[in-house]
Amino acid sequence: MTGFARTEGTQDSIAWTWELRSVNGRTLELRFRLPNGWDSLEAGWRDLAGKALKRGNVTANLTIKRPSETRLELDPAALEQVLAIAMDVQRRIPGSAPPAAEALLALPGVLRQAQADQQEEKAAVGAAVQAGFAAALAGLIASRQAEGDRLGTILRRQLAEIAALCETAAIQAAGQPAAQRARMLDNLQTLLRELPNLQEDRIAQEVAVLASRSDVREELDRLSSHIAAAHALLGEAANIGRKLDFLIQEFNREANTLCSKSATAALTATGLGLKAAIEQVREQVQNIE
Repeated sequence: MTGFARTEGTQDSIAWTWELRSVNGRTLELRFRLPNGWDSLEAGWRDLAGKALKRGNVTANLTIKRPSETRLELDPAALEQVLAIAMDVQRRIPGSAPPAAEALLALPGVLRQAQADQQEEKAAVGAAVQAGFAAALAGLIASRQAEGDRLGTILRRQLAEIAALCETAAIQAAGQPAAQRARMLDNLQTLLRELPNLQEDRIAQEVAVLASRSDVREELDRLSSHIAAAHALLGEAANIGRKLDFLIQEFNREANTLCSKSATAALTATGLGLKAAIEQVREQVQNIE
């Protein structure tokens, strides 16, 4: 399921921001992007997210902005190195001016960003960052829940379409076994006139078996049962994605059998419409936790 949440705060001049993003996925996959020094806390956050979420590709991004990031400090070793080189060059060129301080400071590596004390940083804002993650996770869950509500409306509409197609199929298939039986008996009567030694009782039994195999009432009854089960699952509204995945497989099985038993173009067309509608439901189910 898709969703987004963001929390931020500032403490002791250190600003932090959490951004949690979720996209659709059949399983739960968590990715954390953390600043240097914060990796040791990932396991706890991962455990917290794993208990709250069941499906989706979730990315959690933590940004820390420190005041030291705008403060420069001198690298003594780098300064000694470039100064020695500059003085050596000055001695080699008679009459040249000694190296200027501003020129040396402009050389790469002489000045660098001041490094924050990561332990002190975590001690200062660790609790706030932890609370911020919990708040962002709650926001992500609420965002995914809102999408789930919208998907529930779509799925109920699609299930209603499948139910309507089942009713149409029932009307189209009502006379199919009798028509199949009559057609086969006609053909067999012609065959019996040509081959009078065939056993009529045995032939009648085979005709009855073939006619029963063209009866799709059982498949339509099971589809109706699956529709009711899907509505019941939607009413549960929690951890139903995998159950719906399995149920949709059963939908497909019945629709395939109905198409294989069809003896008319109209019923075949309705069966194909059923398969298309079921596929639309399957695509939506992939997004449900």
